Amino acid sequence: MTVQSDLQKAIASCEAAKGSYSLMAESTEDQETKQTFQQMSSEVDRHIRFLNDRLNFLNENNPLNS
Repeated sequence: MTVQSDLQKAIASCEAAKGSYSLMAESTEDQETKQTFQQMSSEVDRHIRFLNDRLNFLNENNPLNS
């Protein structure tokens, strides 16, 4: 397994978690809980951006991709 495929799997897992958090935020009427899930979703967004940046860097700088 390559680092790239590991990153792709991590990104997919993060996107699934983000979707779950967003769904939970929409499903609750408690504003504090809603805000917590929204914050968690935003934090996962930050992680996804980092992982995508790393994946792009590896793809651009991998001599096997030339």
